Amino acid sequence: MPFDEDVPTAPFISIIYREHAKFINDIVKEEDLSFGLHPLLIKIYKNEGISQEQLAEAFHLNESTITRNLKKLEDKGFIERIKDKRKKIIRVTEKGKKSARKVMDYDEKWDEILKENITDEEYDNFIKTLRKISEELI
Repeated sequence: MPFDEDVPTAPFISIIYREHAKFINDIVKEEDLSFGLHPLLIKIYKNEGISQEQLAEAFHLNESTITRNLKKLEDKGFIERIKDKRKKIIRVTEKGKKSARKVMDYDEKWDEILKENITDEEYDNFIKTLRKISEELI
């Protein structure tokens, strides 16, 4: 169904977000994760030994939010937090590694869905534009 020409950007962003959530939710539920926690697990998986402070900065969230989410991941056995002087270093457990790889595969499949009706150049421009807008807003 085509959209009217005068529709602002927010509904389009919302549609993409909601459709991505629906796509990912089933797989993260199978892994005993939530849609909100899976990016955190993937970031830790890709950056073994990352600190809570670095995570807060990467996700543009306050440290208390990161701490709460890390506690959830730790309670479920996906990560372990190790005190290193004044910082807590986060490592992914074997369970966390398996789940992160599975969810990352689905993120890649989502990107393939996005690419289905546009050219590689359009997709690259889309990603660059989203990144630029996000960087300017933060």
